[in-house]
Amino acid sequence: MKASVKIMRRNFLKISAGACAAAAGLLQSGAAWAATWNKNGFDSKTAVDAQNSLGATNLIDSRDITITAPDIAENGAIVPVAITSKIPNTQSISIIAEKNPFPLAASFDISAGGEAYVSTRLKMGQTSNVRAIVKADGKFYTAIKEVKITVGGCG
Repeated sequence: MKASVKIMRRNFLKISAGACAAAAGLLQSGAAWAATWNKNGFDSKTAVDAQNSLGATNLIDSRDITITAPDIAENGAIVPVAITSKIPNTQSISIIAEKNPFPLAASFDISAGGEAYVSTRLKMGQTSNVRAIVKADGKFYTAIKEVKITVGGCG
């Protein structure tokens, strides 16, 4: 047999075996694990309600949380924000834009041993404090940075 015929035969057998396995149900997509959805938090209309939905009632100010965001954002529709936590055993990081119609902008769970860094883009309608809330060992820590908006994004 010529080499090209052998290659074509092998490819045909591979494709046929894959089709048979799929038809037999051996190749199935598995169930995805989804994080729990904090509906009350994301539906909250005030920063205090959003904070309470996280269980963060006694916040501790921390210098171990770094908020990287522009001092002045030219376009409120896309404000880049990054949060880094140097607090050991960080379990979650949440971001609240205090003057947004729905202040809880994002909430991230951090796996044990994972790097406590998140980055996202927020939509902000006006100048506001951006608050990071970090949960670590059952305690809640916070840091705040004001971001001035020159062109609205939420309004």
